[in-house]
Amino acid sequence: MNRYVSGFCQYRLLLWELVKKGIKLKYRRSYLGIIWTLLEPLLQTAVLTIVFGTLLGTRTKNFAVYILAGRLLYSFFSGATNGAMRAIRANSAMIKKVYVPKYLYPLSAVLFNYIIFLISLIVLVIVCLFFKVYPTWNLLYAFLPLFLILPFSLGVGMILGTVSVFFRDMEYLWGVALMLIMYTSAIFYDPTNILKSEYALVLKLNPLFCLISNFRAAVFNDPINWKMMAYAAAASVVVMILGFYMFYKKQDKFILHI
Repeated sequence: MNRYVSGFCQYRLLLWELVKKGIKLKYRRSYLGIIWTLLEPLLQTAVLTIVFGTLLGTRTKNFAVYILAGRLLYSFFSGATNGAMRAIRANSAMIKKVYVPKYLYPLSAVLFNYIIFLISLIVLVIVCLFFKVYPTWNLLYAFLPLFLILPFSLGVGMILGTVSVFFRDMEYLWGVALMLIMYTSAIFYDPTNILKSEYALVLKLNPLFCLISNFRAAVFNDPINWKMMAYAAAASVVVMILGFYMFYKKQDKFILHI
């Protein structure tokens, strides 16, 4: 363990450079640059609110805030896992020339997406104030799902990054899987009726739904579901350990397939 900690400390500056590089590349050749971090979720929320809140007549209170709170967490998970999945092959030239711990590449992809995600929370604050959803002490619980989504996304990203080196079609399969995850995360609908039906397990087995649900509860001053929070925490730890284990076992073979 000490060897891994000392190795991480040794390459921490390189990790930071990779994170900065990821942020720069994301907004390369964009006139608005990082401002899109604020505009993109705002525009997406406006479209979803019009479609589901107006045209389809969804009556969830403060629907724009409801959508945005879920969309921000899902967008981070999607961006982080996709970035981590492609990180090894995207950095194949450097991997072949210079030795650095290979886990730095998917880790940096997740971290730069997390930084962008945290910045985008400014939009949620603005929208909450606009719709008069004011903060309470319950909002402090929001830090739990905001923290847990990081190791969960990192673990999933490490698994995907390992598999995709040997199985390139994983990118296409993950795109389909993300669509399924989105629909089982209740981004733009009220899951109350589903949770009372025989299909409740489909939602409750999705750790992302558990995190999004509790994040919304913290924002709207509703009770926190501690069972779902505990499940999401356990899933995050297990998935992260599994991700690093798979990555560690297969990393020496990466050079043969990139």
